Amino acid sequence: MEWIIATSFFLSSFLFFTFVLSRLFLSDKRLERRLKQYLAVSDRPRLDRETFQLLWQLQWTKQNIRKKLLTKEKNEKLETMLQRAGLPLKPEEYVLFQWIVTALCGSLFLLFFGQFAFLVIGCTIGWMMPRWYVRKKQKARIIKFNESLPDVLTTIIGSLRAGFSFPQSLQIVIEEAPSPMKEEMEAVLREMQYGGSLEEALNHLKERVPSGDLELMIQAIIIQRQVGGNLATVLEKIVQTIRDRTKIQRQVLTLTAQGRLSGMVIGLLPAILAMVIYWIEPNYMKTLFSHPIGLMMLTGGGVASTIGFIIIRKLTAIEV
Repeated sequence: MEWIIATSFFLSSFLFFTFVLSRLFLSDKRLERRLKQYLAVSDRPRLDRETFQLLWQLQWTKQNIRKKLLTKEKNEKLETMLQRAGLPLKPEEYVLFQWIVTALCGSLFLLFFGQFAFLVIGCTIGWMMPRWYVRKKQKARIIKFNESLPDVLTTIIGSLRAGFSFPQSLQIVIEEAPSPMKEEMEAVLREMQYGGSLEEALNHLKERVPSGDLELMIQAIIIQRQVGGNLATVLEKIVQTIRDRTKIQRQVLTLTAQGRLSGMVIGLLPAILAMVIYWIEPNYMKTLFSHPIGLMMLTGGGVASTIGFIIIRKLTAIEV
């Protein structure tokens, strides 16, 4: 019976918050598409006053939330983080989604376990989940970008030796490269076409994609433009260096796999084991959450597990 109630609660909450997001955070593209649909065709009914006021009110609410909840520094930080992850979200949408996940996780933990301590644990997990997901997407996107970077540089080298300029080489890369390389090169070329210099466009690319291999390539291009030389030859050396670094990084990941797995086990096993025991026999675990000594033991165990996890991660994190 509890599973049916929990499932119904989760589905109803998901549908409710989906409706709220679709109404309050109506995207500009969707608004423009609706306006074009009503105003571009003369034989269709035009946008009436009430509908226009509703759309305007939704956009005003969205801007009001952005001004009151997000400072300029936090807004820029969230925008950079979401751009690096490749997520089509705005900062205010991310903040609202973070609150929704926090409330849902806290409610589910309280419903399943019936203790206030688990409400705090659920809220903490819900608050951390969106940021963890964004960082995971960001890491995966950077890895995918680095994997395609040597092939892109090889294409640029061939284009330069064939007599093309660097912007023309970027255009060839855009036509052949996969995502996310294609989108980033399009942004670089578009910024140059709008009047920006190559150095500025490459520096902005480095901010959007924090990659060591990309930074090495950008520094080589900037130095070559300042002192002169054969850019194709310089990039050829960069490609060889990137391939060697990638080979060493994969070897390091293979050698440290056991240590990283041990760190994950040390960090997650106590919490998971405690939840399983509490689910099977709650009376065995209630003393830990009600007695002062039990709370001290939980705090000490959590701190010790966290310290051990951090130490193992530091030992296995070898930069190449």
